[in-house]
Amino acid sequence: MVERKNEYRVSEKISPFELKDKLIDLAKGKMRITRTMLDAGRGNPNWIAAAPREAFFALGQFAVTESRKVWDEGDLAGMPSRIGIAESFNQYVQENNHVPGITLLKNIVDYGLNTKQFQPDEWVYELVDGIIGDNYPNPDRMLVRTEKVVHDFLSQELCGQDTSCGSFDLFAVEGATAAMCYTFDTLYKNHLLPIGSKVAVMVPIFPPYIEIPELPDNNYELVNINATEIDEEGHHTWQYPYEELEKLKDQDIKALFLVNPSNPPSVAIKKESIEQIIQIVKQHNPNLMIISDDVYGTFVEGFRSLMVDLPFNTIGVYSFSKYFGVTGWRLGTIAINRINVFDKLINELPEEEKVILNRRYASLTQNPENLTFIDRMVADSRDVAMNHTAGLSTPQQVQMAIFSIFALLDTKNEYKQKTIDILHRRMKLLYEGLGLPKKHLPNDADYYTEIDLEIWCHHHYEKGFIDYLKENYKPVDILYRLAEKSAIVLLSGEGFLAPEWSIRVSLANLNDEAYSRIGQELKNVLDEYVVEWKEKEGIRN
Repeated sequence: MVERKNEYRVSEKISPFELKDKLIDLAKGKMRITRTMLDAGRGNPNWIAAAPREAFFALGQFAVTESRKVWDEGDLAGMPSRIGIAESFNQYVQENNHVPGITLLKNIVDYGLNTKQFQPDEWVYELVDGIIGDNYPNPDRMLVRTEKVVHDFLSQELCGQDTSCGSFDLFAVEGATAAMCYTFDTLYKNHLLPIGSKVAVMVPIFPPYIEIPELPDNNYELVNINATEIDEEGHHTWQYPYEELEKLKDQDIKALFLVNPSNPPSVAIKKESIEQIIQIVKQHNPNLMIISDDVYGTFVEGFRSLMVDLPFNTIGVYSFSKYFGVTGWRLGTIAINRINVFDKLINELPEEEKVILNRRYASLTQNPENLTFIDRMVADSRDVAMNHTAGLSTPQQVQMAIFSIFALLDTKNEYKQKTIDILHRRMKLLYEGLGLPKKHLPNDADYYTEIDLEIWCHHHYEKGFIDYLKENYKPVDILYRLAEKSAIVLLSGEGFLAPEWSIRVSLANLNDEAYSRIGQELKNVLDEYVVEWKEKEGIRN
């Protein structure tokens, strides 16, 4: 037992996602003896958007047919032709109306023709050539028409169709994690976030937003903006108290990183806090650079990103992975308003720093000083020298366009409501298993839930129990016991800078009935600790 406890203590210091692998090993060992392992640690959903995938594969069949028209030697075909391809598509649809996804594909193409007024051959060719993947991405930042339809999707889902903030340039990237890496890299290389800079992080938060700034190459000074608000019943709301947000008035804070809705609590920032942040930026810290990761925004009705309210200051990051069930596709975007603080700050750099940067980007243009921040990001993603190979693969971009238009065509939000209903249902089952009422939180995405065991024990067990637990165990002990005894894998909240005794449960990646069992087993483990406590203290029931 001592050796096991020592192992637990070491495990406390590693990333929660690395700890998860250790818990899986334990859970798999238990699974072989008893029952199926339940891994509620990762956030990939167990649903997929099937209809737009059918449209994607139908497009692929048409694209290969067009390629064979140009050159056909059995296993070898040519590159599709642009001329007359829209008419060829219409004929193909008529002849193959039985093919799964063909009707949706026709509606998707029509969206580009009728709503966006794209030239027919140019639009259909972009889709066909893109899905064939026979050319480098051009433009490298994002395909022209694909960028426009994805912009429509982001405007609908993250901006509530509020166009007052102006237009955004998009960079198609390999998911939100790539977006994070590219953003940090270009902020650093363009002297906007030099080593040792002070940056604010709204916590709890996805661990890489904490870990990347702490790397030796960055060594940033972190200022935590803590979601410590408690309601009148003593429960977390996962909102940010007024005094925490006031920290942002410090003009030495150069950047603010946030996930909204949050990860792991999965709660969007309330309107009052957004208004406070807006006032602080406008009145006290106008050059604050904000990176807002809005991946869970599609699960909150009426969600509104900081991209809308502080467009000049905010880089918006969005991943398609959760909403459409495409974690394996690696589909994401970086959105930057065409008038932004990043370009302003580059323009205001000291001349000696501008000279260095002009030399860095000289191979791209005769006027490197005019290169926008987002185009610098594209170049930096390939160390500038290989900028000609930059960009997300074109089949991925086409899939992104298809997902976007699918959502835009779903005017009744039927798909959205199905995903929201799944998460609400599973949350209810989890708390029923725990034997607890689930208090609905405003702005709650329900993609994850963060359970603070310390508060839970205060409310639902006898006085003295939580003190015993904290004196004799660490939170990770509970996670190990849960994995060993019940083959259930959950994540510690501490690695997300959540309260020490909190644990994260993903509501997305297991079948409904699993959440009842997770709740029951977690309660059983705590009940075992209660029995142990009473035996040691000589407490009678």
